[in-house]
Amino acid sequence: MLMLASSSPRRSELLKMAGYEFTVVPAKINETFLRGTPPMQIVEQLSTHKAQAVAKQHPEDTVLAADTIVVFKGRILGKPKDAETAKAMLKLLSGNVHQVYTGYTVISGSRLLCGHECTSVEFYPISPAAISAYVATGEPLDKAGAYGIQGRGALFVKRINGDFYNIVGLPIAKIHRILNNLQERSE
Repeated sequence: MLMLASSSPRRSELLKMAGYEFTVVPAKINETFLRGTPPMQIVEQLSTHKAQAVAKQHPEDTVLAADTIVVFKGRILGKPKDAETAKAMLKLLSGNVHQVYTGYTVISGSRLLCGHECTSVEFYPISPAAISAYVATGEPLDKAGAYGIQGRGALFVKRINGDFYNIVGLPIAKIHRILNNLQERSE
């Protein structure tokens, strides 16, 4: 059985879209990291800690965990704590390029597979009125970088370079290949 060590509705939607049956088992871990840690290392470490926490409870199952962060000029933009923080993040991203990193970890038996995906996103310039209107919808408040590309945040995106679904929260094609490879090896 596949266990998703995440409460993210977007990750669940992506797995369902890909035809997977799974159980959601959110991992409860400390998500702090050392200042100066490279983004790819942060997301890989956090996803591994999440996967290990759930694998301890479900050792017979395959566990998938992920963690996504937005990085602008070396600054990590997590989920905004309030509307003002969301506005400040969107103002930073307006008219600029940023990166979205998603770390993923799959644990199956004694196997632990970990990696990350990085996608660059360029935003159109966004007016202060458009930022305020978007933040008022509430959509940005539970998303890294204060926007959801699968929602109204899509209106700000000029172009992307990389995996679209990575920005949503899970590089699903890569995950599918990992899970298929594990299944083929176990047969």
